[in-house]
Amino acid sequence: RCFYDKKILQNTFGEWKERWTVRRRRKLSLRAARHYRHLLLNLTFKAWRAYVCQQHGMRSKYGIAESHAKKQQLLRTWQCWLVYVDVRRTKHGMQSVAVAFRKRSCLRMSWTVWRRRHHQNCAGHKMNILALQHWAQSLQFRAWLQWRELYLYSQNDKQKEMRAVTHQQQRELKRCMEAWLGYLNLHRAKKLRNELAQEHHRSRIVWQCFSNWRLSWECRRRKRAHQKGIEKLAGRIDLRGFACWKHYVVLRVEETQQCELAEKHYNRHLLV
Repeated sequence: RCFYDKKILQNTFGEWKERWTVRRRRKLSLRAARHYRHLLLNLTFKAWRAYVCQQHGMRSKYGIAESHAKKQQLLRTWQCWLVYVDVRRTKHGMQSVAVAFRKRSCLRMSWTVWRRRHHQNCAGHKMNILALQHWAQSLQFRAWLQWRELYLYSQNDKQKEMRAVTHQQQRELKRCMEAWLGYLNLHRAKKLRNELAQEHHRSRIVWQCFSNWRLSWECRRRKRAHQKGIEKLAGRIDLRGFACWKHYVVLRVEETQQCELAEKHYNRHLLV
């Protein structure tokens, strides 16, 4: 019976250990799936963060380039204006000196002719300055148009790259989702088969344990009935022994009483 209990305990412990191993494998598989999903999300987040940082860096670079171009253009305009002011001051000084000299040295007619010519030269100079300004503005406008075309072209390229990257990411995400769904369906089918197998094995073990318990219960019942018969027989034997002992004790008491009566009678006889 002890050996049978030990075997039952060993079988039960083996089944429990197997169930614990299956449960641990299932937990490990779930943990691996969670870790794989977390790793995919982490990689996607890192790629998105790198892309955002790159876009932010490019925007900051474009802003710095635009501010630098504006500063360079303003610096060139300021330098040209300073040169123009210096030339104008020099010319005004030379003109005043020339006027004073001509007033002192030349006749009025010559002064008139010179002044007319001076006005013509000033007008021509102004026209030249206006033409140069117009030419510079036209060059700046052309350069601005070229820069705008290049900027729009770069923006279109960036948008195309962004669309391509987004499309690639969507395709990768779709492929990963399809693979994950296939793995999940396979894992569910495998889990269902394992559960059915465990249920069948559990029912088989329960039926086997019930059969063994029934056989052991029948054996115990028979042993108990046999033991009860043995106990009843021992009780009868004890009752017979106790009756014999009781009869022997009564005989001994009667014999003792008779001996005492005989001794008293003998003593009386001797006394008489």
